[in-house]
Amino acid sequence: MTTPIIMLVLMLAPYLVVRIVSAVTHRDFDARGAAAIGLGLLFIFTGIGHFIQTEPMAQMLPSWIPERMFLVYLTGVLEFAIAVGFLVRKTRRFTGWVAAVTLVSFFPANIYAAINHIPMGGHAWGPVYLLVRAPLQAIILLWVYWFTIKQPNTALHGHAPLAARR
Repeated sequence: MTTPIIMLVLMLAPYLVVRIVSAVTHRDFDARGAAAIGLGLLFIFTGIGHFIQTEPMAQMLPSWIPERMFLVYLTGVLEFAIAVGFLVRKTRRFTGWVAAVTLVSFFPANIYAAINHIPMGGHAWGPVYLLVRAPLQAIILLWVYWFTIKQPNTALHGHAPLAARR
């Protein structure tokens, strides 16, 4: 059950570091960019899982789905592409939309795995695992929306952060 904690740390750490450094140095650094980098790290981590835990992930899919192993590899590549998109400033908003759609479309596999007690991650706990997974999914979706999809409200400050203007 450490995987959700690792995921949150990867996602949050760059943002928190930038916020702390900004507060200590009294300089305005790009916290939105740091949050996007955290998302990139998160998707690299989850993408790696598709290649290390391929068979258990394939078991998370119903047996009627064809080419489950190939699909796990393909979605791993998709997660790497999303990670790269978050690391490139000009593609972050589009990547946010792709990530949001991906997260929503992958969630039924988590429901299926939990209901069927698939021994992958915490899914063997059964439906109770969704009490962890659903909030985690919601937090990631909110992070994606807030830092990559939603346009910053520059009217409040009159400009974008200093680092974002460079």
